Amino acid sequence: MNRRVLVVDDAQEVCELVEAVLTSAGMDVLATTDSQQAAAHMAREKFDAVFLDVRMPEPDGIELARRARSSGFNQKTPIVMITGDVDPSVQKRAFEAGANFFLYKPLDRRRLLRIVRVTQGSIQQERRRFHRVGVRVRASVECGNVRLDGSTLDMSLNGLLIQSTAVLPQDSKVVVTLQLKPGLPAVHAVGRVARVIGDECMGIELKQVSQADSERMQEFLLPLILAAAEEEAATLQK
Repeated sequence: MNRRVLVVDDAQEVCELVEAVLTSAGMDVLATTDSQQAAAHMAREKFDAVFLDVRMPEPDGIELARRARSSGFNQKTPIVMITGDVDPSVQKRAFEAGANFFLYKPLDRRRLLRIVRVTQGSIQQERRRFHRVGVRVRASVECGNVRLDGSTLDMSLNGLLIQSTAVLPQDSKVVVTLQLKPGLPAVHAVGRVARVIGDECMGIELKQVSQADSERMQEFLLPLILAAAEEEAATLQK
C-alpha cells in the first residue's frame, strides 16, 4: 500500500510543489489549502506523515499539530512543519506541540525527499526513537563564567544528552556549542539543563536555535535517523 500523506499550506503553489514531490516518491497525497478541512480529515483518518504550514488562518499548523498529538488517529504520525519564519520561538512552540522536523522556505526538493525517506523508515518507531539518535560530537556548555567541554551521547533537533567532567544545576540557562563535523561552522543554541544524570551527564533542552543552525542540525541528523531506521528494519527481517 502507498503511504498516505496530508499536506496543508494556505499557499496553493506550495501545496502543489510538495504534492508533486511526494507523489513522485510513490505516496498517496491529500493536499489542501484549507486548515479547517485538514482538521476534519485528521480527526477521522490516519496518515503516515503530515506536512503543516506554520502560519495559516486558524487553526494554524501548530494548533493542528497539537490536536494531532492530543487525541485521535495521528498521535504518533511524523509531523513536518513548513515555515519561512526565522523566529526561534516559533520552532520551540512547534516542537512543544509535537512537530518532528522542519522544512524551511524556499522549499528544497532534495531536503524534502530526504525527510520523506526518514518518515517512511520511521513510521513504526516510538516518537522518542524517531527524534533521537546516539551520536558523539564535540560539545561545550557555558553558563555565566563557567564553561564545560565534553561530547554528546545522543541528539535530537530539540535536545541532547551531554557527557562532561562536571554538571550544572538543573534549570540552568546555558549556551551550547556543537562541532558537528570538523572544518564546518559550529552550531550555537540557547537552552536549559532539563535533567542531571550522576556527576557527568546533562540533558539539555534547546530553546533558541537560529534557522541556519537548525538547518545544519537537520542535515546532520536526518541521514543518521534514516540509517538507524533501516538498520532496525533489517534486524526485524532476520
